[in-house]
Amino acid sequence: MVFPYMEAVVGFMILMYFFETYLDLRQHAALKLPKLPKTLEGVISQEKFEKSRGYSLDKSHFHFVHEFVTILMDSAILLFRILPWFWKKSGNFLVLVGLDAENEILHTLSFLAGVMLWSQLTDLPFSLYSTFVIEARHGFNKQTIWLFFRDMIKGMILAIVLGPPIVSAIIIIVQKGGPYLAIYLWAFMFVLSLVMMTLYPVLIAPLFNKFTPLPEGELREKIEKLASSLKFPLKKLFVVDGSTRSSHSNAYMYGFFKNKRIVLYDTLIQQCKNDEEIVAVIAHELGHWKLNHTMYSFIAVQVLTLLQFGGYTLVRNSTDLFRSFGFDTQPVLIGLIIFQHTVIPIQHLVSFGLNLVSRSFEFQVTF
Repeated sequence: MVFPYMEAVVGFMILMYFFETYLDLRQHAALKLPKLPKTLEGVISQEKFEKSRGYSLDKSHFHFVHEFVTILMDSAILLFRILPWFWKKSGNFLVLVGLDAENEILHTLSFLAGVMLWSQLTDLPFSLYSTFVIEARHGFNKQTIWLFFRDMIKGMILAIVLGPPIVSAIIIIVQKGGPYLAIYLWAFMFVLSLVMMTLYPVLIAPLFNKFTPLPEGELREKIEKLASSLKFPLKKLFVVDGSTRSSHSNAYMYGFFKNKRIVLYDTLIQQCKNDEEIVAVIAHELGHWKLNHTMYSFIAVQVLTLLQFGGYTLVRNSTDLFRSFGFDTQPVLIGLIIFQHTVIPIQHLVSFGLNLVSRSFEFQVTF
């Protein structure tokens, strides 16, 4: 008798949905409280608190609807065996256009193209509502409908360009990996992450936003002085036109070793009362670097990735596991997808632990 892996996965997904919804309901009830918390008295005004509360309540209502639709679709896809049906249809499509459906790489790319299209279509109504209703209602959205769809199309083109070589490499590694498969997969993903971290801010991010050097002046001098006092190897300082999409503000840093860069959102500069407030925001981000939080997080991700690939190698040839999800073949990508579903309970525990660590990090850099 085959263990009902798929039914167990769906059952746990639904169980976690109810548990997380219970937590969200508690948070929603707290958001409804109209009185300013004592800990915030004298820190923010009642007017600002009301605006923040209204925005959070709108996002909370939206979250309930989004999560409900998501769990329905995810459960239906597994229970009604949509994945194996779609895998076969993607093979039929290759035959229709005169390509070899027996070629696993081509079959996988055909499957992923359909999944990407489906994902874009099903998520589009939620993205539009979130951006042009909720964010616009509270004065945060600044992008036009044209810019929204232009960003979406650019993202799809990037996926079409970058996806096939990455997916092909993973399939070949799994097919040729042998007993050291987990190490090879991890090494590939490790190198890929370093390459993407290097290329993204230089080649990809500028496709969506404009980055300009922060002009000479007092603000630049204060930021450079702060970086120097922490021995942060600041090489470049940019301002990004975040205001073209949203009035939310932020700042972040990136770069390897002695080639660090800081990026300020133009909205941060516009919204802060003075240079000291901007420097305080940057000081928070640099605090994470000074305390090695970024390095610890990167190492943790690498360890977890290696463990995940190790677990995948233990089950990738399990005929019972594939059959439980409706597959009579064992494609590499499908094996990875199924494995991710079967370790959902462990992922929730790991995610909880990482959130605790992240929370601790945030308190460490709170001034």
